[in-house]
Amino acid sequence: MISMSFVDSCVQTCSMFNVSSSPSFIGLICSKHNLKIHQTSRTSSRLFVTASLFNQKQQTFSVNYEKTSFDFQTYMVEKANSVNKALDESIPIKNPTKIHEAMRYSLLAGGKRVRPILCIAACELVGGNESTAMPAACALEMIHTMSLIHDDLPCMDNDDYRRGKYTNHKEYGEDVAILAGDSLLTFAFEHVSSSTVGASPARVLAAIVELANSMGTEGLVAGQVVDITSTGGDDIGPELLEFIHVHKTASLLEAAVVIGAILGGGSEPQVEKLRKFARCIGLLFQVVDDILDVTKSSEELGKTAGKDLVTNKMTYPKLMGLEKSKKFAEDLLVEAKQQLVEFESHRGVAPLVALADYIVYRQN
Repeated sequence: MISMSFVDSCVQTCSMFNVSSSPSFIGLICSKHNLKIHQTSRTSSRLFVTASLFNQKQQTFSVNYEKTSFDFQTYMVEKANSVNKALDESIPIKNPTKIHEAMRYSLLAGGKRVRPILCIAACELVGGNESTAMPAACALEMIHTMSLIHDDLPCMDNDDYRRGKYTNHKEYGEDVAILAGDSLLTFAFEHVSSSTVGASPARVLAAIVELANSMGTEGLVAGQVVDITSTGGDDIGPELLEFIHVHKTASLLEAAVVIGAILGGGSEPQVEKLRKFARCIGLLFQVVDDILDVTKSSEELGKTAGKDLVTNKMTYPKLMGLEKSKKFAEDLLVEAKQQLVEFESHRGVAPLVALADYIVYRQN
């Protein structure tokens, strides 16, 4: 739990910049850290769909989004191009040349750019601009890339391919790969703090807190270490598997949406609704990853297929079977869309709805 001394320092920071330290700002800072009664943590919260699935109960939702002329393919291409351009400009080649080349090698290796696009879409949904969200969107991709570089290391998942290319340590060696990941992580915070425009210092600070929390022992690291220590075990049930993936995979996806909403000027209720949406699609992303790992080839995935089976890692298909995993993914999709009901009148909701559909129906 975040300390009150930190909250006090946030208020003082607001005062320095002549920014109001209103309850809504304090809520943005504190909601992630259990200082608000209505907020539930990643650890304690049980996703409704998970409980309903394992209790064999069915829940229906009346979410009726009208058909629109929204062109998802064009949207994704345009946003990805904007993100790629910003990423390319953010880390130029300079001395020491090798470390910057290694950082760029993995950062610019392609990828779906789902996290930065989610950040931008959430920002625009609540009335913000792409330019305001872009530094944070890039920071999210830098951190995601760091996690992939480190995850592929011999001491972790020991993978040779990522995004259809040699992994960073195969190209530059383990020593440089580790340092490239470290550099991307630290530069991410420098970039979002120094390059964000169009948002108040209070909101930038709230975004930085969200980003940091998504990576530490309440986020990605927590999921990663439990995943490592439980690999090969036979006593992993649905709750522990969900803990791993809500932290290891969903935390950064959740942060992407929440940070976009914060920087875009979203109200606290809007931010929390979008947090719940993001937590659902974050877990959904991992469930689909598990399904693809056993149904697609390495060529189709751009990474080694069937690796989880070889390492005896617990996955959703292994836990509940392939068909029930697919049903679970569909249930998570419905629950995610339910969180967007109050945004139905907003034109900007279409990208988030389409991104949720894309996550569940993607092929790699």
